[in-house]
Amino acid sequence: MIDFEEITNYFLRAATRLGLVTHPEYWLNSRNMEREFACICHTHNCEDTEGSSCTLSFSWSTLDTALSLEGPVGVCDFFHEPDEHCPHLHTSEIPPLALDLSYTLPFRAPRPNLNDPQLITLMQVLRLRASEHSSRANETRPGLTINLQGNQLCAEALTIQQRVELPIWHPEGMRGLHEDPQTRTPHSIQRHRSVNDDDDEETIERDEVEAAADNPRAEEWLPQVMDDICHDIQCVLKEMEAAWPQEAA
Repeated sequence: MIDFEEITNYFLRAATRLGLVTHPEYWLNSRNMEREFACICHTHNCEDTEGSSCTLSFSWSTLDTALSLEGPVGVCDFFHEPDEHCPHLHTSEIPPLALDLSYTLPFRAPRPNLNDPQLITLMQVLRLRASEHSSRANETRPGLTINLQGNQLCAEALTIQQRVELPIWHPEGMRGLHEDPQTRTPHSIQRHRSVNDDDDEETIERDEVEAAADNPRAEEWLPQVMDDICHDIQCVLKEMEAAWPQEAA
């Protein structure tokens, strides 16, 4: 079992170990009981408002709570009456918990205007560098924050958006992210072979019952994943700090 508090604590402890300064915030929607977590991370002094920062955030719904308490059977309890033949009990297509990472680097004066060809080069370089230093993110999108100064649009800050998916409810845990058949559980392999060999319906049904989702044991691998995420954040922040002065020089 893993819950909202444990996930936030794993992240905050990992960030502290790696020297990141954190500013966590928590919210609760009293109508749908959805919980939200957001944490601003940076490596510079809190008084320095022009340094780069990263905001990590995620939402925790009542469905996540049901999965945490009951596993896949919690999906049945959440949507309908439990049934041993329900596909919810025999699927690995369970949505992961998504962490959103939003990086921001304010431009120091003089700020570049949007016609500056260096901006495109800078964004391309940082996208490449951020991807190289992100072992857990599955997408990286650079962008710009702009404002109007006089009659001219100017770039105010450089941004990078990333997304990390944690398969904490997947029956195979982190192994579920890989396509290598050697990383599958014996139950998954047995089910796969039964379907491919065109066995009779009773055999397939029996294998599906045996292939019910295992305990993903997220508490065993999640701390290391959080260490990796915090290390990635630290590296990307350093790259952002180094890239702009270097490109502007």
